Amino acid sequence: MGWNFRSAEELVAALRTGEVTSVELTDQAIARIERDDEVINAICVPDFDRARAAAHRADQARARGEDRPLLGVPVTVKESYDIAGLPTTWGMPPHRDYLPAEDAVQVSRLKAAGAVVLGKTNVPLGLQDIQSFNDIYGTTSNPWDHGRTSGGSSGGSAAALAAGFGALSIGSDIAGSLRTPAHFCGIYAHKPTLGLAANRGMVAPSEPALPTDLDLAVVGPMARTARDLTLLLDVMAGPDPLTRGVAYRLALPPARHERLSDFRVLVLDGHPLIPTGSAVRAGVNRVADALVDGGARVERHTPLLPDLAEAATLYTQLLISGSVARFPVESYEQVRTLAAGLSADDRSLEADRLRAMVFSHRDWLEANNHRELHRHGWREFFAEFDAVVCPITPTPAFPHDHEPNLLVRRVDIDGVEYPYLDQVVWAGLATMPGLPATAIPAGRSPEGLPVGVQLIGPMFEDRTPLRLAELLEQEIGGFRAPK
Repeated sequence: MGWNFRSAEELVAALRTGEVTSVELTDQAIARIERDDEVINAICVPDFDRARAAAHRADQARARGEDRPLLGVPVTVKESYDIAGLPTTWGMPPHRDYLPAEDAVQVSRLKAAGAVVLGKTNVPLGLQDIQSFNDIYGTTSNPWDHGRTSGGSSGGSAAALAAGFGALSIGSDIAGSLRTPAHFCGIYAHKPTLGLAANRGMVAPSEPALPTDLDLAVVGPMARTARDLTLLLDVMAGPDPLTRGVAYRLALPPARHERLSDFRVLVLDGHPLIPTGSAVRAGVNRVADALVDGGARVERHTPLLPDLAEAATLYTQLLISGSVARFPVESYEQVRTLAAGLSADDRSLEADRLRAMVFSHRDWLEANNHRELHRHGWREFFAEFDAVVCPITPTPAFPHDHEPNLLVRRVDIDGVEYPYLDQVVWAGLATMPGLPATAIPAGRSPEGLPVGVQLIGPMFEDRTPLRLAELLEQEIGGFRAPK
């Protein structure tokens, strides 16, 4: 296994002592990718020649006495980030030949920290799925079971980490796109507080890379240990230099607590709009038991928790209305006719999605106002609690499903089928108000598939769920390599 499954923290330490060189780490990572990625298909755009050159430069820099946070560490990058000289397609065939001229902000930060970029990882079409497949690069499979998805939209990055292809990766998240692949592949990921990390250059192909923050969407780190998440977040955090100045950095407060016994945690394993499968419920309870054993104050109910059903509705409205805002006029008219035919009594998420497709600006402002009320509710909640433990999706990784219409797909939860898109309500719990959330491994399903949970923390207190993730890793274990 060599160095391929070591943490970034361990690699940095070994590089500093001269136990290994960046060239050696990079060659070993490339050899593993060339050996194993044919069946997993995580690395859709390899960049091995430039990686080897970057590794050589890293070793030269270290020989000169230089030291940077990730100097010489092999990493991967989600395909949706611009890297000068490599295609950015978002899996869309019309853009298969698009080559951006500049690196995304986060790619620049990785390189400035000394990381060696091995290549880009696969994504779904337009980043719009809980799986990762497209007509340009094909399907990414779960390293634990090749018949199942690795998740999406950062599924290539999660699969790469689980397979030992690099020590770190960067992804993005609007509907669980960091957290769901982490849950499905047994790794760690962190959805930062909305606005914490600049996302310029994580943009659809041929669109200008502007310093604008998209509603709900964030970029964030993925790793095989909790401490590596913090290491990478410290590289990524901070606003765009085009808007705040190069020297500006947002100082995150320290974690609220250092000991497990000091944490106050709410544990949720049920949602009013979709059931939680038995394997995921067991993972949540495994974490809850570890918290209790560690002396944390654990509650299962509180009147301070914002209404979960209303939160899911608001999330659906904000997500869908933003996603379809550029619908062609003819499609918009068709959807408007369908939405007008809905019964006023139909409050299902499917109906909410259809109505949101034709939201007016007035409708959006009303939903946004309700979001602010929820944010206020969360501020009151986090005056009494430090974190929420809850599912990421209701099930472990499911079999590949390439039905083109996501509204037709179904997800099987303990033998009963539910609308495919309903499973994102758990991801939306943190996304809608912009809260940080850390995905951690929480054991295995009876079939041996990874199960993860998320730790939701207070806004701009990302270090609190990250520290809790470290402490829980010590109690229940963390990443384990698939056989």
